Amino acid sequence: MTIGITGPGRKAPRQSGVVRLIVAAVVIAIGLVLLSLASDFLVDWLWFSSIGYLKVFLTAIGAKAIVVFAVLAATSVVLGLNGVLATRFAMPQPRPKPVLPWQVAGVAAAPDPSAILRERLTRPWFIALAAGLLAVPVAASEANNWSIFLQFIYQVPYGAEDPLYDKDIGFYLFALPAYLAIKNWMLLAIVLSTLFAGAIYWARGDIEYDLHSRSISPTAIAHGSALAGLLFAVKAWSYGLDRYLLLYGDNGVVVGASYTDVHLGLPALWLMIGLSIVAALVAWANLRARTWRLLAAAFILVGTGSVVLSSVVPSLFRHFVVKPTELQLEKPYIERNIALTRQAYNLDRIAARPFAAEQRLTSRTLEANKATIDNIRLWDWLPLSDTYAQLQEIRTYYKFHDLDVDRYWLDGAYQSVMLSARELRASLLPTNAQTWVNRHVLFTHGNGAVMSPVTRKSTEGLPFFYLRDIPPVADGGPEIAEPRIYFGEESDDYVIVKASVPEFDYPKGKDNVYAAYGGSGGVPIGALGWRTLFAYYFNDANLVLSSYITADSRIMIRRNITERVRTIAPFLRLDHDPYLVISDGRMFWMQDAYTTSAYFPSAQPVPGLDLNYIRNSVKVVVDAYNGTVDFYLIDSRDPVAATYQRIFPGLFKPFTAMPADLQKHIRYPEDLFLIQARLYQTYHMEQAETFYNREDFWQFPRQPGGDGTSVMTPYYIIMRLPGEPQAEFFLMVPMVPSRRDNMIAWLAARCDAPDYGKLIVYEFPKDRLVYGPFQIEARINQNTEISQQLTLWNQMGSRVIRGANLLVIPIENSILYVSPLYMRAELGHLPELKRVIAAYGEHVVMKETLTDALAALFAEPGAGPKGSSATEAVPPAGGAASPAQQALDRYNQAVERLKAGDWKGFGTQFDGLREPLEEMNRRSVGH
Repeated sequence: MTIGITGPGRKAPRQSGVVRLIVAAVVIAIGLVLLSLASDFLVDWLWFSSIGYLKVFLTAIGAKAIVVFAVLAATSVVLGLNGVLATRFAMPQPRPKPVLPWQVAGVAAAPDPSAILRERLTRPWFIALAAGLLAVPVAASEANNWSIFLQFIYQVPYGAEDPLYDKDIGFYLFALPAYLAIKNWMLLAIVLSTLFAGAIYWARGDIEYDLHSRSISPTAIAHGSALAGLLFAVKAWSYGLDRYLLLYGDNGVVVGASYTDVHLGLPALWLMIGLSIVAALVAWANLRARTWRLLAAAFILVGTGSVVLSSVVPSLFRHFVVKPTELQLEKPYIERNIALTRQAYNLDRIAARPFAAEQRLTSRTLEANKATIDNIRLWDWLPLSDTYAQLQEIRTYYKFHDLDVDRYWLDGAYQSVMLSARELRASLLPTNAQTWVNRHVLFTHGNGAVMSPVTRKSTEGLPFFYLRDIPPVADGGPEIAEPRIYFGEESDDYVIVKASVPEFDYPKGKDNVYAAYGGSGGVPIGALGWRTLFAYYFNDANLVLSSYITADSRIMIRRNITERVRTIAPFLRLDHDPYLVISDGRMFWMQDAYTTSAYFPSAQPVPGLDLNYIRNSVKVVVDAYNGTVDFYLIDSRDPVAATYQRIFPGLFKPFTAMPADLQKHIRYPEDLFLIQARLYQTYHMEQAETFYNREDFWQFPRQPGGDGTSVMTPYYIIMRLPGEPQAEFFLMVPMVPSRRDNMIAWLAARCDAPDYGKLIVYEFPKDRLVYGPFQIEARINQNTEISQQLTLWNQMGSRVIRGANLLVIPIENSILYVSPLYMRAELGHLPELKRVIAAYGEHVVMKETLTDALAALFAEPGAGPKGSSATEAVPPAGGAASPAQQALDRYNQAVERLKAGDWKGFGTQFDGLREPLEEMNRRSVGH
């Protein structure tokens, strides 16, 4: 018996209100996104116009827009076309659903979300909307490839070919990345099209997959077969590109194509191309058969072939065929790897010279190399930065961000100096002074710089200042006519200049000095429209409300020099250390920029940097007052830089256009030198056998640091190379053999014209022991007099600080070692240069000044070390040492010989104690 329940039916909830809210939210979100994009675009337009690079901006933004819209349109068309085809050929109506038990008479059924989704998925407007929405993230992900496509269009030939395919290397640098990007997009579009069409077939009931039924209609199979055929066709092209990607493999022995790759991997890829073409034909043939089995067979064919031919067979071949005679088989490919890596990093241009490592230094030799001695860097950047901060920051809101090493002609001498800009950090103002007016209108700029020679010190152990105080006072240093710093390394917030009130310039006693900006930097912001734009951009209503902004006011943004350069040229990689240059009374920042690629064939990549090709082709100069940015092309032979020059015709200026005085201050950059030095540790071995066995692998020297050991870093130095007529500015680093501490070579990069950029490696005789920095450090620590003195100082409320690097100073064909020693109070922050430790051969001395230390080392003619019996401390010239002093010296030397395991030397020094002790006894009895 069935009981009918009557009465008014329950209405399904209305959907129109919810839909409207959703639509409104989507529209508002899209509007906000578009408004943000529009504000970003307008701000960039104004900023690029103000610095003279509007064409660069329009080229980049135009290329990015073309890529985005092209990918958006193509993806939308592909997805929409597949959606329309699926709608047209799918079943006209979805399969009826069984009536559920609770859907009894008189009760309105609750809407089925699955049914609603199925119904709306097949509507034309929904298909178009879904295709467009799915295309948006695809297009956004391709936006960053704009420079890849521009390089492809404007590429220039490299001028050399790879030895495997005989293609110009420019193909790998410029064309291959573009082909890979297009291939990846095609694969993604096909996969998305398959999922999109599958969803429509599911909505129409052509595809069923649930607990009760699993089926797929012939129509859906046919559509899937057509897409699978396209997928296999693109995979065939992908395998064709993979032939070139063999040049970027790394099997642990060879970087690039190996014996296995050439003799098995390459034929296997050709076979996979054939299998993919067969699979594509099978898939398209299935348009008539319309069976899932044929389609599955095509996927199994390609999938199995890929696993077997790309993984299993090469692994077995390498293990059983190559490994037993690896060196013989891999030799030509190792030689390719060596040659192309040296070419990619310019290691093939490093000139190798012998260095005799003689022990013939004398006082006369030092006098002949006075320029080198006078520029030995005794002031290390870490203790000197603390000293600068304590003596010259003047106020808490000033900050020395970094210390730079450079050279200047001062008082007729070529001198190495350390300098730092005194920048202003508004965030360091007192808490109650952290107002909008102070941060953005009054405290707008830093002031001046500090400069000191690398060797000189005062009697108190403090640096001697060539430039100091506010406003800057020149005491032997270059004059600064315009000391105000609006653009620097610390500048990270916008400021308003030419406001209705003058800006804080510098403190003077109890008062402050104010000044008005008179330069051309910044973007005009006087009009209400521009103020509103920047207020929205920075989310800061004060830019509209403030009465300090006048019709002549300008806003300075992107004042950090690294951000400034990177915004103009995001395709350049920047060195980590921009440095200050004082030229013609003005202050400039010099920034080294690199052109790089990760697609140089058969070249060793740099770990963690995603590159295997690098050139320092561009020097960037930023005016600290006006913010003008100039890009100078210093290496016109670089094909990457030449390509960018074609893309952006007005971006690069010839290096000859750089002011002559600024040209004197270009340096070989540290980041590039470190990359080259690390690679040269391995790739100085040009013989395949030596390279394979790593027989002559080098590394950077160890040195004590912190609680353990650290690796020695490169340092700038002025010195005269052996055989050269005058001293030059260099960047250098010593080298030691792998797992050894004796020195084997030193690598130097020349920084002065006309030899700028030339690298030289001086190799030591392998049959002679040359102490390395870590061994010299050990000898310093074993010196009884020095270690006792250091222990005493550390126990007297002071803290002894050693320099970051033990300086290795090549002089003529000999090596001198120098290490500064600083002291500061245990609770203080003012390090003082108190001692200089110098070592030469077996001699180690510690004196108050470098002059005293060298005098102690070379006080007597021929005082250089002759053998193990040489003393480590030379008695002062001008008089015989007392018997007590002689006895103490003999004792100390005996202990040192004992620690070194030199029993013969220990016996000699111990026997030598007898004479001074007897003399002391006679004097005591006689007294």
